[in-house]
Amino acid sequence: MSAVRVVLILAVMVANTVLHVPPLLAVALVKALLPLPRMRLACNAVLTGIAESWIAVNTWLVDRFSGARFDVSEAAKLRIDGHYLVLANHQSWVDIVVLQKIFNRRIPLLRFFLKRQLFWVPLLGLAWWALDFPFMGRHTRAQVAKNPELGRRDMDATRRACGKFRSIPIAVMNFVEGTRFTPGKHARQASPYRHLLKPKAGGVAYVLDAMGDALHGILDVTIAYPGGRPTLIDLVAGRVPAVHVSVRQRPLPSVVLDGPVSDGRAARARFQQWINGIWLEKDAEVARLLGADAS
Repeated sequence: MSAVRVVLILAVMVANTVLHVPPLLAVALVKALLPLPRMRLACNAVLTGIAESWIAVNTWLVDRFSGARFDVSEAAKLRIDGHYLVLANHQSWVDIVVLQKIFNRRIPLLRFFLKRQLFWVPLLGLAWWALDFPFMGRHTRAQVAKNPELGRRDMDATRRACGKFRSIPIAVMNFVEGTRFTPGKHARQASPYRHLLKPKAGGVAYVLDAMGDALHGILDVTIAYPGGRPTLIDLVAGRVPAVHVSVRQRPLPSVVLDGPVSDGRAARARFQQWINGIWLEKDAEVARLLGADAS
């Protein structure tokens, strides 16, 4: 019965995508052909509405059929017309479903920095492109050290994306660890955190340098799965008993307000220290959320 349910739910999700992507692409094409910036800007509301409708259907499916209990605590004043940087720990592709569920139509559409290879995902790659999701090279430190031009390309891509985002309500999403948590990655990093990988400050710094004065704040999201790190199949199969989420709004750090984060080694070091402090608190928050379910 579980296998049949999984197949049916995934089929409906695929149908939902097939239903929403063609009109999304049609509006994106019209937007590209319009001569005036104001007219192109007006298309953004239509594109966002289509994307939010797609998310709403998927969220309804999760609410109706997954059986998962979502416990969300918020210490934030959310605005649908706001400008946010959203930071979260990353354990599973389910994280994206969780974030879309708790924020859809409550803050602006979440936009992620994606690996360039994801552009080729059928239908979704084109949808992400139409919604101005930025595609990045995601090069390793070793690759950038060997060819610094790769790092400059990612920095320029971030700045171009943030330039577009300044003119519309936006929620820029960043998984600061840069990859999903696994015990193997945790051991290889010798991470000082019990439940998290080491945070990478570079992408966050680029966004704050480009948009800091336009942001209303930072939404710090912590996600915990008491039943273990799930897959999307686990979620739709009803094998995720609970999801715990805490949302905390943080002000922009003084190191950002004082000047560009990427301007000098000392500024970068202070910013990394700020990120490390957030991650220390987040590690304790994950432990608290997991313990809350046990009690």
